[in-house]
Amino acid sequence: MAPPSSARPGWSRRAQYSLFFSFLAAVAGLLVGLFLLGLSLVAPNAYAGIRGAALDLTAPISGALREGTTTISGLFSGAGNYWDAANQNAALKAERAAMQRQILQARAIMQENRQLKAALRLREKSEQIVATGRIVGSSFQSQRRFAVLSAGAGDGVRSGMPVRSPEGLIGRVTDVGVTAARVLLISDQANIVPARLLRTGSAVISTGRGDGTIDVRPLEVGRNPFVRGDVIVTSGTGGLYPPHLPVARVVRLDDDGAIAIPLADPADVSFALVEQPYEQAALAAPPEAAKAP
Repeated sequence: MAPPSSARPGWSRRAQYSLFFSFLAAVAGLLVGLFLLGLSLVAPNAYAGIRGAALDLTAPISGALREGTTTISGLFSGAGNYWDAANQNAALKAERAAMQRQILQARAIMQENRQLKAALRLREKSEQIVATGRIVGSSFQSQRRFAVLSAGAGDGVRSGMPVRSPEGLIGRVTDVGVTAARVLLISDQANIVPARLLRTGSAVISTGRGDGTIDVRPLEVGRNPFVRGDVIVTSGTGGLYPPHLPVARVVRLDDDGAIAIPLADPADVSFALVEQPYEQAALAAPPEAAKAP
């Protein structure tokens, strides 16, 4: 059956009640506002009391809302500060790593400059220098101890020539190319160097151990003449190595000898000098009589 034509679509009693009570609330609010306005004009003291009571009622609510707002703001600001601190910490760490790399590079450059200056001073003082080269490689893991020098036959280098640095004796040349040479290090087992103890002058024999160290033995049988820290130098015996070249420093004693480490470590040496064998240099040197005026 169709609804009567006089009925309003979508209109209900509930809607009527809602509209009525909304009107009553608006009227009541208007009356309360007029009452408070008149009270503020007629009796300001009484109106102040009402405002104080309203303030007492709303203060806890306002405080709770403020605490919540402050807490949320603190959480967001704390997270932002933590993120900023993390970024700054990462940036500082990267800057520190870069500075450390620069410091290491500067130290390496300073050490290389000192070695180069020392090599140049040594070359100026010695008349037996054949060539100067750079140590471009060395063996550390194998039993044989060799180094590669960036100077060869084109520079006058020959097999059997001693190789040294300002720190001390490195070894002798065994193989020669046009632009490079192989050097048998004094720490190799096949390299035997006649030497002496600098402190006492006692004759000793230096033999490589193949592990980067040197075995030092006295020629005379008897009491062990070494003490820790003793410096071993070449004696000039054999005609290959010139005398008074630093060889090694004693680091440990054994039953009748000592263990020493080379003073010229190829891992730390950048430049090396190749010299004439001592015996040939002595024969080629002019006699003192010829030098005298």
